[in-house]
Amino acid sequence: MAHSAKVNRRRVEGESQVKLASFAFQGKERIGVAISDDTLVDLADAAAHVGRGPDDAPADMIALIESGDAGQSLLTDIADGLSHAPDHFSWIDAGHVEWRPPVRRPSKIVGIAMNNSASDARKISAPDHPLMFLKPASCLIGHGQAIEARAYYGSVHPEPELGVVIGKTCRDVKAENAMECVYGYTIFNDMTGNGMRAEDMVHYWALYPSKDDPNQVEKREQHLSYTARYKGSDTFGPMGPYLVTKDEVPDPHALEVRCWHKDDLIAEDSTAFYTYSIPQVIEFVTRYHSLWPGDVISMGTAFRPGGARRPLHTANVTALGGPVRVEITGLGVLENPVLQTG
Repeated sequence: MAHSAKVNRRRVEGESQVKLASFAFQGKERIGVAISDDTLVDLADAAAHVGRGPDDAPADMIALIESGDAGQSLLTDIADGLSHAPDHFSWIDAGHVEWRPPVRRPSKIVGIAMNNSASDARKISAPDHPLMFLKPASCLIGHGQAIEARAYYGSVHPEPELGVVIGKTCRDVKAENAMECVYGYTIFNDMTGNGMRAEDMVHYWALYPSKDDPNQVEKREQHLSYTARYKGSDTFGPMGPYLVTKDEVPDPHALEVRCWHKDDLIAEDSTAFYTYSIPQVIEFVTRYHSLWPGDVISMGTAFRPGGARRPLHTANVTALGGPVRVEITGLGVLENPVLQTG
């Protein structure tokens, strides 16, 4: 829904940050630019307004990321155009779109577990490296879409996290070079089903080659629970609304993170408290997994209670419903209702 030129100018003036978004509008899947929280510009339309041809506008976010310098040049031209001649663009009312995750189908979502100094005190034993798990792209939903909490899931709670979006294919990356692999940042809510984790917990004797005789096996007592259900169920990956390119975020290790369940503040933290930094995490992950453009690393829960009125883990959305809202400095606000079903 278009706005007047007067409204456009008012919204663009003083705005320097360009936020990217994926959304559906008038029956078409689009990617675009958001200059404010209530207006968007279709990327293909904007490209035409700055003199680019139809082939210059990538069809989706991964294509934009993969376009590298050409894509960055296009975004720069669009940002300049929006600043100097906003009335030349066709604006879309954000209240009339269906939000998608900024990257709709990443090849993988890498979750980093217990990556916070507040979590360190709870560790009875732990390795001296990041802990990671994978979530499927099928768990993703966008801003405003419903988190589904089925009764048989048991307890499910939010985990507000910084999402790091990868900009190029990389493997065996050294920490000192890791930020070269980052395209930008988004908000990720790592919904977690404690009920399913408890159901899938196994206490057993694991079998290993014997230290004394490799042709024999020895038993070692272990506890484990696999993440596929309690981290990867459908709708357990709210993400967005925006993808903000890394040049717009001066220090990703100095961002405030807040989470609300209904009207209660349940987490208030900073990315400064990560046990492992973004470069350290990328170095570790790429020792085992190639990262591809559009892949997402969710950096770990903002867990420190701070000024929160009640603990994050009490926000059982299966029993209590929603909504759940996450805010990170400079990245916007991600809010999702909760659909409780039998």
